[in-house]
Amino acid sequence: MPGEFELIARYFTRPTQRADVALGVGDDCALLEVPAGMQLAVSLDSLVAGVHFPRDTPPADIAAKAVAVNLSDLAAMGAEPAWMTLGLTLPAFDAEWLEDFARGLHEALDTFGVALVGGDTTHGPLTLSLQAHGFVPADQALRRSAARAGDLVYISGYPGEAGQGLALALGQAAAQGPGADKLLARLNRPTPRVDLGLALRGLAHAAIDVSDGLCQDLGHVLAASGLGAVLDVERLPLSAELLAEAGEARARELALSAGDDYELLFTAPPETAPALAALADRLDLPLTCIGRIRAEPGLELRLAGADYSLASAGYQHF
Repeated sequence: MPGEFELIARYFTRPTQRADVALGVGDDCALLEVPAGMQLAVSLDSLVAGVHFPRDTPPADIAAKAVAVNLSDLAAMGAEPAWMTLGLTLPAFDAEWLEDFARGLHEALDTFGVALVGGDTTHGPLTLSLQAHGFVPADQALRRSAARAGDLVYISGYPGEAGQGLALALGQAAAQGPGADKLLARLNRPTPRVDLGLALRGLAHAAIDVSDGLCQDLGHVLAASGLGAVLDVERLPLSAELLAEAGEARARELALSAGDDYELLFTAPPETAPALAALADRLDLPLTCIGRIRAEPGLELRLAGADYSLASAGYQHF
C-alpha cells in the first residue's frame, strides 16, 4: 500500500497547462499569480458520503460532482474558474476506487480549464473538501446583496430534476420511464453554469446557485438585499422527464425546495429581458422569469392567483 505522498504523486500530480501557476502540487504551498485588475473569488464546499451523495455512487461521479459544486459557486459570482485544491479523507486505500476518482476529477477540471494546485489526504470517513479559486473584474461580482425592487427573478435550466434523481437513487421512488436516467445524471453530474455566470456580468444585479432549494436560496438573496419577492409557481420550468417521473404537484415541490440542481437564480432589471432571451438562445439554456423583487419583505408564492404553500422550505444541515 502506498504512503500519503506516493498516493498524491500517483493520482493527483500532473503538469499544469496554466501560466498563472508558478508552483502547484508537491510543496508546502502553491504559488499563484492573480491578474492585474482582478479580484480573487474563493469558495469551499465539503461533500460527505451518505449526506451529499449516496455511498454507492461511482467514484468518477463523486469527483465530477465535487468539482461542479465548487465551480457553481464561482459561476454565481460571475467569476472565471482558475485553480482548485482538494482535501480528501479516505476510509482505506483502494487503488481501483482512486483510479476512477482521479479520472473523473481530472476530466471535470480539464473541461473548465482548472488546475489542481494542492491539497491534503487523510484517513477517516469518506469526505471531500474542495476549494475553488477564480477571477472577477473589480466591482463586477454578482452579489447576493445587490437585488433591487422591480427586478425580475430568473432561474436557469429545469430545477427539481436532481431532487427526483435523489429519490430514485435512494429507492424512494420507482422509475416510470427512460427519463429516469436523465434525472439520475442531473444528480450525479450537475453542470455548473460557468458561461452563464460570466455572461450575466452587467446584466444581472444579484445571483446565487441553487444548492439547498430555490425558495431557500432566494431567501438568502432577499435577506442580504433587504427586500421581498413574489414568485409565480405556474411559471416554473418543469422538464418533461421530471413531470413524467414525479407528476405535476410533486414536480413543483421539488423545483421549489429540493436543491442539488446547481442552476443559477438571479435578478435583473426588466429592460434586460431581450438581452437575456438572446443569451438563452446563445447558450442553449432556458432562462425563465418566475417572479419579481418587491420592496416589502418576505417571499410570497402564487399559483393561479391564489396563495401557494410549500411543504418543505429546503435542505438544512442542522
